[in-house]
Amino acid sequence: MPLHTAQDPSQIQSFSDVGEQFLVFYSSRDDAGRMWCPDCRDVEDLVERTFASADGPSALIIYVGQRNEWRETPSNTFRGEPWNVQSIPTIIRVTDSQEDSRLVENEIPEKLASFVQK
Repeated sequence: MPLHTAQDPSQIQSFSDVGEQFLVFYSSRDDAGRMWCPDCRDVEDLVERTFASADGPSALIIYVGQRNEWRETPSNTFRGEPWNVQSIPTIIRVTDSQEDSRLVENEIPEKLASFVQK
């Protein structure tokens, strides 16, 4: 399935607003098109390979904001309910319009392949 990007993340208010099987939370991109978070950049190719293949699971990328919007804003939309994202990158599995499980930061390289097969 294709890997989609949320055009307006503020419109996604709950898991029922999501049609994909997985949510990928990344730092936003700067003017040069590069994510400011080094951990996000480190897993970007792996995530792309995992979700972009024709027979791969569906995923939606949600950018959480620029560095100051994420690090200096405790009220960032994605830190609260229902997402509770405290670290990026984070990948959430969605089942029946609710969170099933998640991988965070350094878990992703080692566990992503088995995580998407569950």
